[in-house]
Amino acid sequence: MTVIAIDGTFASGKGTLGKRLALHYKIPYLDTGKLYRAVAFNLMETKNSPENVREAIKAAKKLKPEDLKNSALKSGNVAVNASKVAAHPEVRKELLKFQKDFAKKGGILDGRDIGTVICPNAKVKLFIDAKAETRARRRHLELNSYQESISFETVFKQLIERDNRDMNRKNAPLKISDGAHIIDTTDMTADDVFKKARDIIDSILI
Repeated sequence: MTVIAIDGTFASGKGTLGKRLALHYKIPYLDTGKLYRAVAFNLMETKNSPENVREAIKAAKKLKPEDLKNSALKSGNVAVNASKVAAHPEVRKELLKFQKDFAKKGGILDGRDIGTVICPNAKVKLFIDAKAETRARRRHLELNSYQESISFETVFKQLIERDNRDMNRKNAPLKISDGAHIIDTTDMTADDVFKKARDIIDSILI
């Protein structure tokens, strides 16, 4: 059973990398951020605030694998609210089992606390990062591709706020896990990142 843990900052490219690596190595892939997005989406649909811990816990308990296929989870508003939902320790606790059960079968997981909390004993740990301005520019282009009308300034502001929440929350904050290989994607193409990650993984597993 091989587990590859990919952590990193928002819009650093870890999701794109995770999906490509899963196809290359022919192993399952889980974008754990979608769990929190699905919870946030449920709260938005039921007109509940992401700050409402009780309702967020209920939404987390009802989560089903098919909920992660909802294309609406890509939206900017869902992403912002997902970050707020992820700050609740009670919600993280509810979603912990879902992630650990997935990891038991082996595969690639990406998120904020994979190498530190979900899979601390993963054979391979990667930490993906990039400068904030670069990440905001990528996210702005992505949202525009979904026909969302939002300014770069707003995206940048939301990204900084999200970084602060992710890194400073009391429960499972975003940080570089022991033994993680850091890849700064600021000046790299997706192909460059994929090749570097593959080289790291092959050096460990082969």
